[in-house]
Amino acid sequence: MKTAVLIPCYNEELTIEKVVLDFKKALPHGDIYVYDNNSTDNSYEIAKKAGAIVKREYRQGKGNVVRSMFRDIDADCYIMVDGDDTYPAEAAIEIEKLVLSKKADMVIGDRLSSTYFEENKRRFHNSGNKLVRKLINFIFKNDISDIMTGMRGFSYEFVKSFPVSSKEFEIETEMTIFALNHNFLIKELPIEYKDRMEGSESKLNTFSDGYKVISLLFGLFRDVKPLFFFSLVTLVLLIIASMYFFPVLIGFFRTGFVEKVPTLITVGVVVIVAVIIFFTGVVLHVIRKQHDENFEHYLTMITQNKKD
Repeated sequence: MKTAVLIPCYNEELTIEKVVLDFKKALPHGDIYVYDNNSTDNSYEIAKKAGAIVKREYRQGKGNVVRSMFRDIDADCYIMVDGDDTYPAEAAIEIEKLVLSKKADMVIGDRLSSTYFEENKRRFHNSGNKLVRKLINFIFKNDISDIMTGMRGFSYEFVKSFPVSSKEFEIETEMTIFALNHNFLIKELPIEYKDRMEGSESKLNTFSDGYKVISLLFGLFRDVKPLFFFSLVTLVLLIIASMYFFPVLIGFFRTGFVEKVPTLITVGVVVIVAVIIFFTGVVLHVIRKQHDENFEHYLTMITQNKKD
């Protein structure tokens, strides 16, 4: 059974050697892959000297790195971790056990139930993690503790069926939603998180990357649950139409005349648009169900190809 440790890397010369050596010690039988994403420091050379299998990914962004890793590498168990030495290599042993024993298709290294809020001093990062967690758990009726962790384990079936569309740091949110939507087996493993060492800088921009994550979330919400999404839009439009219609209706009962004809016409147009949007959601819901059925057939083919 082959295990691959996947380390996306961008300007991590201060920590990448320690990360590689720690995982080689924790999983001496595993293959350590470092994909360098246009680093301007010595990350590539240091990772290679430490004994990792090092490749370059020239398309900038973590999502692009993960796309290449998932396409290039074949293994029975995949463990993905950031190269900033904030995650414990020892946790990889339990992650590997969960994946190889078929108890999980995705293992989430749960920082938020452990030391994250003590170690991470960036207040807006903490608030953003909580907000995204609450939104996803509300929409998908789940109770996942850590949506955006950078340490995860994956099965072969998950990796080869996951269609990466994100280009940057929103990739973790996309993975979680994909697993929830397609009924993959998810396990959470509390892990100790430590903040970056002094001199090592985070590549995350709190506001721009936060905006990308929220935009992705609502886009996936629309695509994954179209009937629910378009029903909400329909409801909002009908409420707005009602707010303008009832004063016109009350005026008609009082005087016998329609005093605001343009308003009444506008209300009628809004109601028609709302009805069209609702039935758009119905059609997309049917298409989505057909897509889910096709995906199950595709997943069966991936599993069969692995056995062959």
